[in-house]
Amino acid sequence: MRIIISPAKKMRVDTDSFPVRDLSALLPRAEVLAEQLRSMSYGELKALWKCNDSIAAMNAERLQRMDLRHGLTPAILAYDGIQYQYMAPGVFTEEELEYVQEHLRILSGFYGVLRPFDGVTPYRLEMQARLLTCKGKDLYSYWGTSIAETVWVETDCVVDLASREYSLCVSRHRPPEKRLITCVFGERKDGRIIEKGTLCKMARGEMVRFLAERRAEAPEDLRDFDRLGYRFSPADSTPAAYVFLKAQEQRTAL
Repeated sequence: MRIIISPAKKMRVDTDSFPVRDLSALLPRAEVLAEQLRSMSYGELKALWKCNDSIAAMNAERLQRMDLRHGLTPAILAYDGIQYQYMAPGVFTEEELEYVQEHLRILSGFYGVLRPFDGVTPYRLEMQARLLTCKGKDLYSYWGTSIAETVWVETDCVVDLASREYSLCVSRHRPPEKRLITCVFGERKDGRIIEKGTLCKMARGEMVRFLAERRAEAPEDLRDFDRLGYRFSPADSTPAAYVFLKAQEQRTAL
């Protein structure tokens, strides 16, 4: 079983807490992207990044002094979004860290696929960015099947805790004999199940922590998740989609 998650826009440097163990398996491709980004003007980069001047200036400076092989931060500590805050890897036990190193994979528009202890440096490049490369019109074309192949070769089952923007890189190229389980964290409203962005990010982080604490090996272990008020809903789930609803919403439905 492998678990896929998205990266976060906000990143930080931490070269002290845990040592880097390796580099990204797809690093040569990231180096090609870095060179292309360095060749772009500030205006082109700002348009690509879709951000304000302050963020664009910071990332343009990062890009010019970027070193992809030295002074790196373990990927699990480098991202600082809501999902990572709720995962709280900084307080994982040694056993939990070993669990996520084996089971967790972070998808990235810049690095492709990262294991938790792969070294990274701060960057800004979302998977949906419209960057024209030698492979095509966007990053989906650039990465092609390489992200999916890197993930699927390790396992027969992938648990999808990533946003659609990133999970598409794996789901589009799923071998027919292998299983993909998407986790839905929602609330019932007017007879429909709706997901709220921030709550989903919180729940995805909590799910990773839950699985690490349990050392979960089977997809069915996900069904016991009971944090942030969510409970597994058998009636709303399928073999390909595990639905977790707020407990109050389930009681109302019953």
